[in-house]
Amino acid sequence: MRRPAALVVAFALALGAAAARADDAPPQRTDQAQRPESDAPVELSGTLAKAAASGALTIAYRDASIPFSYLSARGEPIGYSIELCRKLVDAAGNAVGRKLEVKWLPVTSESRIDAIASGKADLECGSTTNNLERSRVVAFSPTIFVSGTKLMVKRGSPIRSFRDLRGKTVVVTAGTTNEGAMRGIQKKFGIDFKLVAARDHAESFAMVAEGKADAFATDDVLLYGLIAKNNARGKYQVVGEFLSYDPYGIMYRKGDPQLARLVIDTFRDLAEDGEVDRQYQRWFMTRLPTGTSIDLPMSPQLETLVKAMAARPE
Repeated sequence: MRRPAALVVAFALALGAAAARADDAPPQRTDQAQRPESDAPVELSGTLAKAAASGALTIAYRDASIPFSYLSARGEPIGYSIELCRKLVDAAGNAVGRKLEVKWLPVTSESRIDAIASGKADLECGSTTNNLERSRVVAFSPTIFVSGTKLMVKRGSPIRSFRDLRGKTVVVTAGTTNEGAMRGIQKKFGIDFKLVAARDHAESFAMVAEGKADAFATDDVLLYGLIAKNNARGKYQVVGEFLSYDPYGIMYRKGDPQLARLVIDTFRDLAEDGEVDRQYQRWFMTRLPTGTSIDLPMSPQLETLVKAMAARPE
């Protein structure tokens, strides 16, 4: 699983900078009920003002984005992104001076961006790619994972690359960047395959399992997660080259400088403290609640990004 390091890191750092543009760029740290040198109370605004008044933040979550955001056997949201978002909620509680309740909102690939933009949710904690189109509508945290589109097929399938897809049926999950990536492949290489969209990742996986699709195209880490969840390493495999570049981030509302400052400062603290690394080890390198492990070491690109995340301006 090697990626072109220089290109990936440069692009991811550029996206991280784009997520904190001037309209989201925060004026100062927001931790410990943020107070300037005069010790005068700071008037809260945006999401933090709402949280202070309601005593809660709403997290939008996914039900099958393993291991980022999915439901446990008890029906509770768990995963790598969920744990990082819990840290953001704790930091927001410190900023507003009260413990905040977490309210949960299930979303799909199609509904997640609107959930943040409309104010239905305050944070979206899943497996969402930060790209230029989306950053015009919502804001993103620093990059928490780097992935890319690949293909999952049944073992024994003749498909080894996108070049083998002519005449085949490929399923994608509706509302994902993978759909655009596969349409781009069709156009650029003139490969005639049928592209169908399923409601969520679980349904896409099921279409391959049931023989309704020959391949499932989505982010490689999600494919490994679904295979692990279903204890199906002997039945399915992930094949081919990377067909897209997908840096993940936590989504929040655009134009909220106090929340943007809190997100940036909290992730800096988490990276500096080693919490990002610990959470990665927990969700990618040890057994999941299902009893299986994805066994996916942190890529050199993400290691570099986490180190950059922890850096403090001199």
